[in-house]
Amino acid sequence: MPMQEKMYYLCLWAKSMRVLFWYCDDFDWAPAIKTLPDVPEAEPAENKNAVVAFVHIEPKDVEVGSSSETKLVKNAKWLARKWETPNIILHSFTHLGQEKADPEKARALLDRTKERLENAGYSVDQTPYGYFLDLNIKAPGHPLARVYKEF
Repeated sequence: MPMQEKMYYLCLWAKSMRVLFWYCDDFDWAPAIKTLPDVPEAEPAENKNAVVAFVHIEPKDVEVGSSSETKLVKNAKWLARKWETPNIILHSFTHLGQEKADPEKARALLDRTKERLENAGYSVDQTPYGYFLDLNIKAPGHPLARVYKEF
């Protein structure tokens, strides 16, 4: 197999989505700066006892056939079960990698993830998409309070 073809196949199997999961006793936000012009106005929110997924979505994650969405769902459910909480928050966090997916496609992936988790019985919220947020985070010092995954 020629080297160029080998590199192509290696790229196909390269990990892309990155997620930093936090378990938070409190996770509150207030919109600070709007970064996308066509997103709705956002409101502050307060949350207790939630698994928060800081999700970095790359272009590969939104391609047909990607398993990233399913892996995000499975990992969020796993950590929520460990913490015995039904509360999950999805937070678009494009600071864990260099490439970023198209904003509309990334938001659609998060919306589908939310729907799948809700259909599994979880209470799911999303931070306002297209905003920098002021965050207030209270998290315990526990090995499962911070979990990093790539898939």
